Amino acid sequence: MPLVTIRLARREPPASKEQKAALIAGATKLMQDVLGKRPEDVTVLIDEIDPDNWGQGGESATVLRQRRREESVDGGAGTGGEPPG
Repeated sequence: MPLVTIRLARREPPASKEQKAALIAGATKLMQDVLGKRPEDVTVLIDEIDPDNWGQGGESATVLRQRRREESVDGGAGTGGEPPG
């Protein structure tokens, strides 16, 4: 019985029920298409993590998001990627 875990750094606005349902349906379909698993055997867990509890490159996702917002407003080039979540 496959268990798919999707971890997201919580954001504002938070992921909607519809978005979460789409993630669950998409992950289930992927397991069906790629591994031939029956949808009823696939379990999907969405874990939303406080961005203060998620870090990358030595900084929290909160700090990374704030910096990218500031760079965007200032017209900075940024680092080319999104922080987690």
